[in-house]
Formats: sequence, structure tokens, C-alpha cells
Amino acid sequence: MNDLNILSSSLEKIKAYILANSDTSTKILDYQTPSALSKVIPFDIAQKGVSENEFLDLLDKYLEYSVKTGNKQFLNQLYAGFNLPAFIGEVFSVLTNTSMYTYEVAPVATCIETEMIRLMNSYTGYTKGDGIFLSGGSNANLIAMFSARNRLLPDSRIEGYNCNEKLKAFVNENAHYSFGTAANLLGIGTKNLVKVKADNEGRMLPAALEKAIRQAIDQGEKPFFVAATCATTMMGAYDPIDAIADVTEKYGLWLHADGAFGGSLLLSEKHRHLMQGIERSDSFTWDPHKLMNIPLICSALLVKKAGTLQKNITDINTDYIYHDIDEMDDLGKKSIQCGRRVDAVKLWFAWKYFGLEGYRDRIDNLINMAEYVEEIVKSHPQLRLHSKRQSFAVCFQYIPKKKTNVNDFNLAVREALRKTGKSNVNFGYNGSDLVIRFVAANADLNKADIDRFFTYFISEAQKLENA
Repeated sequence: MNDLNILSSSLEKIKAYILANSDTSTKILDYQTPSALSKVIPFDIAQKGVSENEFLDLLDKYLEYSVKTGNKQFLNQLYAGFNLPAFIGEVFSVLTNTSMYTYEVAPVATCIETEMIRLMNSYTGYTKGDGIFLSGGSNANLIAMFSARNRLLPDSRIEGYNCNEKLKAFVNENAHYSFGTAANLLGIGTKNLVKVKADNEGRMLPAALEKAIRQAIDQGEKPFFVAATCATTMMGAYDPIDAIADVTEKYGLWLHADGAFGGSLLLSEKHRHLMQGIERSDSFTWDPHKLMNIPLICSALLVKKAGTLQKNITDINTDYIYHDIDEMDDLGKKSIQCGRRVDAVKLWFAWKYFGLEGYRDRIDNLINMAEYVEEIVKSHPQLRLHSKRQSFAVCFQYIPKKKTNVNDFNLAVREALRKTGKSNVNFGYNGSDLVIRFVAANADLNKADIDRFFTYFISEAQKLENA
């Protein structure tokens, strides 16, 4: 095979794919069942390699049958859109193929990650903070709980965690499932993760938190960790950080803020009040791969106190990697990963491209688009807003005129849109009600894109209603 021919053809395919993102006639997905897809694409690996033409055909098929998340009708997940400078940064990161453990092998990337952590900490108010890029928000939440445990029980790093310590952690009842995973992995146990009651808008109740902490203390248990959620997965609700911090400071608990979804709101001067008190937290999860549209994965854990992450590591006497010969510290010494992707570089390229003001405006546009969605839902006679919009997510239902199961009806409408490739929007449950969850996560969305979605949605609903 001619590698240069393959490279040239691949670049043309990439260009065409990018241009198709702005083509409103392009389907998000050519839906196939798994069995049908296996007939179109030979997934098995043969003894001999494929020819050049076969290889290029596989590239075409991969793009053809994958979900086009850069299309502005992709509204399914907490990430969406295509970010050209970040994409280029990703390509160059892969091209250089370095790892983030030492300055020696990744000098430019180490300087970039250090600057990105400094900049992100300037938004949280961690004036003496630190941080690390890692493999996703779930991992960031794990390391936050890990750090909290090690602060309370520093010997556990060497001796191991003794379950007789009876540690107790507290999260919003609507918090991400990763906290349960973290409790499991750290040996604390999921039964010792307390899900604190939230109000009708999905926000943790500080009074309920304090009651749960007091109850644990009275039972001889050791509360050590509280996580405030900055935009819950379904409702986009923001926990009241200031009021929660009053409680955690009173009892000496670690306060973590999970901003994996909504942390980028800090970039908005107009809306960051929803995260008032963030500077009082001890750690913060921030996923730029969501609302900042950076290609997956791009996630960071920020900590208020420098040195916190290094204290999690028990043995860095690995002189085959860390030589301490450069004036900049090797970032691998504060990471539980050894080999680590260069994820900060694509964020840096994007932030350089748009600037501080540009990203502020992009986040503000997301809120504006969510507000517009809310207006449409409120004004349509057969659409019902299921919960008050707080940020980027709008939960609603279509209420058919004929008597039918509303949950099944809305799911059928959603599936019709997905399988025809017109729009891809997600659903979930608020209580027993299945609701459509529109997430404004693509910063390039405009009102015409949203009008197009509702035209598709209502048309499918009316077609099903009249069937």
C-alpha cells in the first residue's frame, strides 16, 4: 500500500465529513441493527492485511455508519458539536505521540498542561491550587474521594483502609453514578454513600445534608466527603455550594464540586452565580469535552491545596522514568496513571483560537439556546415542561390528545427520530415519567437549528398520534 496515497485520501474524507456537519440535509445516522451492520462491515481480522482500496473503503464505512456528533441535530449527550482548533490539536497530539509523565518526553505539552491548570484554577478561585488532566469526570470524582480519604486517614495509603473506620460520604440523590463506583473501588462500600434528598428542582437540601451527617456521627461513623453537583445529568440542576460549604466547614469535611457537566459555566460572567461559593470547595471536576466542545476525552481535577495530589502517591522512586534533571516538575508524580494522553493540548489550541471572551460568549449562547427551547415548549399546546429549566437541559413531554401511555408515546417519537437519522435526542426518567431531555451542548447552535428539531419532533408526534 502507498502510505502517502492513503494519507491524501484520508484528508479528503476528513474535509468532506467536516463540511457535512453544516449540511442540514445530512442524516445524523444511517441506522443499522448490529446484525445488519456486521454484514456491511467485515469486523473480523484476517490472516492477511487488506488492500489499499479495501482500507479506504473501511474508512468510508466507519464514517458512514457512525453517529455524526458534529451535526447540530445531535442533541443526545452532554457533549456535542465540532471544534476545529481542538480537532487540529488532537491530531497534532497524536502525531507527536508523547506521554504526559515527564517533561523529558513532553516538554511543550507539560508547559501547556501547567498553564491550563493555572488558568482553570483562576476561574475556581484556587489561588494556591493544583490539578491534573485525567481520563474523564468519573476518574476525577474518584481521585477527589481518594484525596479526601487520604487527608483524613493518611496511613491508609500504606496500611490500607480499615473498614472499622466507618467512613461515610454524601452526595445529591441525583448525583452521577461514578460516586458509587468510587466508594466501591476505595473499599468504602456503596452502602456508605448517602444520597441526600434534593428539592423539587433537583438541588441538594443543605438542611437534609446536615441531618444526615449528624445521624452518621451519632451512629459512630466518620463523615469525610461531600460532593456538590454542578448541573445534574437530567435536570441540569446546580447544588447551592455556599450553603453546603457552611455545613462541610462546620464538620470539617472535604467538599468536592462535580462540574463534569456544568463546570464550564464558570466562563460566563452572566451565569456563573449558579456556582457561587466554588472557591470554598476543596476539589473540582471540570470536563472541557462537554460544554467547551473539546474532543473526548478532556477532563481535569482541580484541587485547592497544592501538593494534595502528590500525597496520594505512595512510591515515586522510579528513577527509570523520573530523573529530576529539568527545572519543571514532572507531572506524572501527581497522577495515578503512568502513561497518560496529551489531552490539555487540544484545549489549549481551542482556547487560544477563541480567546477568553470567545469562550465566554460560547457558553452564554448555550444558555440562550436552552432558554429558547424552554420558550417553545411553554408556548406549544401539546408540549409540557416537566421541570423548571435551570441551565443547559430542558426536560419535556409531548401530551397526545388521544388516550395512550404518555411514556411509551414519547419514547416512540424519540426512536422514530433516531432511527430515521433526523435528530438524536435523549430521554430519561423524572420520577415515573419518561421525559425528553434536550441538552444545549453545541456552542454553534442557533434558533434555526432548534426550530428544525421541533419541526421534526412535532411532525413525528402528530404522525404517531394520527396513526
